[in-house]
Amino acid sequence: MAPQPAHIKRNASARSRSSPDESYRDAISTVDKAGKRVWVYPKKPSGKFTRWRQWVGYSLVVLLFAGPFMRIGGEPLLLINLVERRFVFFGQTFWPQDFLIFVLGFLAFIVFVALFTVAFGRLFCGWVCPQTVFMEHVFRRIEYAIEGDWKQQQALNKAPLSSDKVIKKTTKHLVFFAISFLIGNTFLAYIIGSDELLRIIREPAAQHLGGLTTMMVFSGVFYGNFAFFREQACTTVCPYGRLQGVLLDRKSIVIAYDHVRGEARGLFRKGEVRNDAGKGDCIDCKACVHVCPTGIDIRNGTQLECVNCTACMDACDHMMTSVGLPTGLIRYASEAGIADKKPFTFNTRLKAYSGVLVAIIGVLVTLIAMRSDVDSTLLRTPGMLYQERPDGRISNLYAIKLVNKTQREMPVRLDLLDLEGEVQMVGKPIDLKPGELAQGELFIILRKEQLDGMRTNVVVGVYSGDKLVDKVKTSFVGPTGGPRP
Repeated sequence: MAPQPAHIKRNASARSRSSPDESYRDAISTVDKAGKRVWVYPKKPSGKFTRWRQWVGYSLVVLLFAGPFMRIGGEPLLLINLVERRFVFFGQTFWPQDFLIFVLGFLAFIVFVALFTVAFGRLFCGWVCPQTVFMEHVFRRIEYAIEGDWKQQQALNKAPLSSDKVIKKTTKHLVFFAISFLIGNTFLAYIIGSDELLRIIREPAAQHLGGLTTMMVFSGVFYGNFAFFREQACTTVCPYGRLQGVLLDRKSIVIAYDHVRGEARGLFRKGEVRNDAGKGDCIDCKACVHVCPTGIDIRNGTQLECVNCTACMDACDHMMTSVGLPTGLIRYASEAGIADKKPFTFNTRLKAYSGVLVAIIGVLVTLIAMRSDVDSTLLRTPGMLYQERPDGRISNLYAIKLVNKTQREMPVRLDLLDLEGEVQMVGKPIDLKPGELAQGELFIILRKEQLDGMRTNVVVGVYSGDKLVDKVKTSFVGPTGGPRP
C-alpha cells in the first residue's frame, strides 16, 4: 500500500487529539455570551493587498466627493432627488414615468450581485463598499495616528482620566465629526443637488432651517456609525453578509485558509522539520486574528462577519516570510480548490445567472435606447361624440398630457403622421418646462372620406421644433360609412 501524504497524516493526528470547538458558528464574534458588545481593536495592517486596497479606496473617496459637482451634458453624474422624484444617472434624467426602466435596472443589479457573490464572495465588501472604505482607510487611519496601534488604544481606554486622554479623545472625535459632516453633506448633495446644497450654505440659516437640520442629521448618523457602530453595520445590519449562506458554494472564490497545508497548527521552533513533528505550515501566531476588523479567526472557515478585507492575507504572508515558509497560506481560493485541488471553473450555476443578467441588460438597453424625451398620453374626451363642422369635416375633442423628461425648455406642436388632417389646440400652445407635466385639449379634424367606418386609427406626432420627439396612437370616431378610398 502506498504511504499516505504528510498532510493527511497531520490532519488525522490533529483530529484524533482534539475535537474542534465550533461554538463560534452560533454567535457573532463582537457579542459576548451576555449579549454585550465586544469592542474590536484590530492591529494596523500592512502589505501589498492593503496598499492596493488603499489606492482603490482613496480613488473612490475622491470620486464620491467630486461626484455631485461633475456634469455630463449639463446634468450631474448622479442625482437621486426623492423630493422632486427626479433621478439622474450618468447625465440621463429619469422620472416616475420611467418606472419599467427602474424595475429592470433593479432586477439587473440584484442578479449581478448574486452572480458576483457566487463567483467571488464578498469581494465588493472588502474593496469598494463605502462602509469599509471610510472605516478602514479614513477613520481607522485617523485613530491610529492619534491614539496609536491596537495595544496603545487598549491601554488608553483602560487608563484613568488624564489630560493626555482627554486631548486625544477630544481631538479624535472632533476630526471624526468634521469628516462625517463632509460625508453627510456630500450624500445630501446626491439627493438635492450640489447647487441647492451650496445655496443652503451661502444663504442665511433662517431661510433654510429644514435643509440645515437635514445636514446635521446626516452628519450625526455618519458620525455615530463610524465612531461607535463600526463593524456592527456589516455583521448585524447589512443583509449582504447573510446572503452568503444562500449564494456561496464550495466553488466560490473567497478569502480562505488552506487547512490542507496549514493543519495541524503548532508554534514555530527554529530548525524543526514540521512535517516530521506532525505540524502543518500554520505556526498559530494569531496574526490573522489580530488584524481582523470584525474580530474573527479566518482559520475557522468562511463566516458571516468576514468582509474579505485581505488584512489577514497580508499578516499571514508577513509571518510566513519571516519564518521561511511559502506565502499564500491564507489567500483568494475556493473550498473545492483547496480540498480537491480543482481550479475555478465557469459552472452551470454561473452560466444560468449570466444568461439571465445578459437578457435583462439587453431589454434594459433597448428600453433606454427607445426612450423618448417626451412622454405623451392622448385620450378622447369621454362622453362626447364627433362634431360635424360647417365645411363638412368631422372633429373629435381630446385631452393630452405631456411630460418633459429633459432639463431643457421644450415648445411642442402636434401634427398627424398617417393622415392629412388638422390638429387644433384649444387655448395657448403648450410650452413644456424642464421636468414639467403639462395638460391641454385639442381637436383632430378629418374629412369624411378619410374615415374608415365608425372608428379610425390615427397617429399623432409630437414635435419640438422640427424634431419628432414622440408619437402616440388614438382612435377617431365618425359617422357610419364605407371604407375610405
